[in-house]
Amino acid sequence: MKARAVLSRHQIERVVDLALEEDAPFGDITSQAFVPAGALATADLVAREPGVLAGAEVFAVAMTRRDFAVKVTNAIADGATFQAGDVLASVSGPARSVLQAERVALNFLQRMCGIATLTARYVAAVEGTRVRVVDTRKTTPGLRALERHAVVCGGGHNHRFSLSDAVMAKDNHLALVDDVTTAIKAAAEKLPHTTHIEVEVDRLDQIEPVLASGEVDTIMLDNFDLDELRTGVEMVAGRAIVEASGGITLDTIADIAATGVDVISVGALTHSVSALDLALDVRVDGS
Repeated sequence: MKARAVLSRHQIERVVDLALEEDAPFGDITSQAFVPAGALATADLVAREPGVLAGAEVFAVAMTRRDFAVKVTNAIADGATFQAGDVLASVSGPARSVLQAERVALNFLQRMCGIATLTARYVAAVEGTRVRVVDTRKTTPGLRALERHAVVCGGGHNHRFSLSDAVMAKDNHLALVDDVTTAIKAAAEKLPHTTHIEVEVDRLDQIEPVLASGEVDTIMLDNFDLDELRTGVEMVAGRAIVEASGGITLDTIADIAATGVDVISVGALTHSVSALDLALDVRVDGS
């Protein structure tokens, strides 16, 4: 499966530049001390475990950003699956440059592949249903664009990208208003007609006052049990998209999907993921 492009070159270069500056603000003194200036290197990016690729371009930019003499050839595209032992890319160029960029490039790629691989497991768990598995804003600060791209590579979908993209009234917002129905209507009057409005509820008795506004596009059922989710879907009765959220795991997502909800948001896709085991096997030749 080939993922749609959701990353811009500018986004990639911005985060890569920050990471390279952090890792080698004054160069790589180890490589400068041990590796001859004229040495060339070749390397294979090898998977140590199976997974889903995300971040091929990010890896390539990180490897080449400080030295365009480094060349990267990707063997597979984002969204493709791979097995342990597969070569995912090859790298060649000045040895010092390859070694200096190695850790930053791997850090990005391992995390992104971990997200894509975990997302694919969640998506597989609801296969055969119409449910969308989506991410949340629980992302690593500064890396949201990369992590959201990885979710898409794993077959998932993105929620709103930022606070500026859509209205999402949560419990802390609603705690500050006297009448929810009136407050939603008043908010809608201030917004462009194209703005998506979502409201979170954590009790069944909140559903009707929210829907009574006539302005809600999505209603989130937060931390509902299975019986409450089924009842909530029946109460909404197609008047809004129904999203389930809160404590979703691989063990529970299939049962949640069976309740009839439209969307399941999973914070764990980005906030609790483990990096995938990938390695860059470098061979330094000559001088």
